[in-house]
Amino acid sequence: MDGLRHQRHGCALWREGDRAVGPHAPSRPSLPRLLTLLDFVAKGELYALFHLVSLRGLRRGEACGLRWEDVDLKSKTVTIATQLVEENGGVIGESAPKSDAGNRVVALDVGTIAVLRKHRARQGKAQLAAGEAWVDSGRVFTRATGEWLPPDWLSDHFDRLVRSSGLPPIRLHDLRHGAQPSPSRRAPK
Repeated sequence: MDGLRHQRHGCALWREGDRAVGPHAPSRPSLPRLLTLLDFVAKGELYALFHLVSLRGLRRGEACGLRWEDVDLKSKTVTIATQLVEENGGVIGESAPKSDAGNRVVALDVGTIAVLRKHRARQGKAQLAAGEAWVDSGRVFTRATGEWLPPDWLSDHFDRLVRSSGLPPIRLHDLRHGAQPSPSRRAPK
């Protein structure tokens, strides 16, 4: 696809008219809806997560499972090496990415690096506020006490945000399909 792109939130996005084709083509939110949603959640605690999902194409479980040790802001990359999955009964576990293609290195742009730095500072303040209740999970995206973020909770939270925004429905799963294909490579095994 070589459609025109639009700059906002520090990243290039495909314009609304660009479409994937084929029987299993992803549903992609329109550019105006995606940008309106990112504007709506920009001050929220999970803005950085939604930014990564929508602009760098992370899956829900990959975002929940992202560890700070896999974020290299100097090299401008994120290594997708693990994901969180929720089994029946609400038990959350860690596993390898969904597919061989899921194990990859994702390039970060300057805007995304700034978003992650701001998120890290926000998480540091949350850690101080939680005191001894803080759980050092090492995850980039956590609950207020540092605990893992349950993937199903994240989907429900996202649905509530979309309803609050007044936008037509957007599924979290579809948010990642708004991402422009970015340079990425397979992570070393």
